Amino acid sequence: MSDKLNVPVKKIKLLHKKRFIIPAIVLLILGCSFGLYYYFYALSHTSTDDAFIEGHAISISPKVSGHILKVYIDDNQEVKEGELLAEIDPRDYETRLKMAEANLEAAQAKAAQAEEDVSRYKKLILNDEISKQNMEHVLVRARVANAEADQSKAALEQAKLELSYTKIYAPSAGRVTEKSVEEGAFVQIGQMLLTIVTPERWVVANLKETDLKNILPGQPVTITIDAYPGKVFKGHVDSIQRGTGARFSLLPPENASGNYIKIVQRVPVKIVFDEEPDPKHPLALGMSVIPAIKIK
Repeated sequence: MSDKLNVPVKKIKLLHKKRFIIPAIVLLILGCSFGLYYYFYALSHTSTDDAFIEGHAISISPKVSGHILKVYIDDNQEVKEGELLAEIDPRDYETRLKMAEANLEAAQAKAAQAEEDVSRYKKLILNDEISKQNMEHVLVRARVANAEADQSKAALEQAKLELSYTKIYAPSAGRVTEKSVEEGAFVQIGQMLLTIVTPERWVVANLKETDLKNILPGQPVTITIDAYPGKVFKGHVDSIQRGTGARFSLLPPENASGNYIKIVQRVPVKIVFDEEPDPKHPLALGMSVIPAIKIK
């Protein structure tokens, strides 16, 4: 205890100062290192938080109207290309097909009879047994009968086509979303029943127009997604849209009218993944992304 009391006061103060100075110097060095790192990183990269996952979303709608007889899919289900999704009650269209077949048969019989009349009248006119006017009437009737037969044949093909439309198939493989179709519901032509999101994914980064001068297709990109912190995806710049987002909006600005205020515009840049995304990290359309494009 006496030895501690004999330590000079100045020495104690110096020891206390060292305890604060050394950590401060270390922190200052680390801060400068990180600062320089991010400074040079910012010089060689362009980034934005206005970026999102995009993909193909195919809206499925019927080509004929009717009551839904059967639905074969459910929400968020994976479907294959050509898989049956839903079926419209086909009875009305089967009846129309039978009527079209009967009309075609009658029209073809009428056309065949008209052709026989033409052949018979040709022989009669050679013997001067009928007038040319009668012959012309027969030829006209034959042409009309043939035209009616062709029309009936087209109506039959249309009936077959409409019957085939009662079965709704998946145009592409993907996952079912926005399902709004139920059995027993009456649907109209063009009414949206569901959406199929295909497996392809890419990133659309809305960069400031002032950041585009160094952006070129093929430049490497590191992609981080808010949903998966710590996971880094690799990609590259695919293309740059030839127009700003505002230019193709629902109500594009009319800069020639009224007061004008200059606003930095954003241009969509398409970024594709170098590899297929890991199934453990599914990518949903609209997910927030932060891409960093290496420009140097």
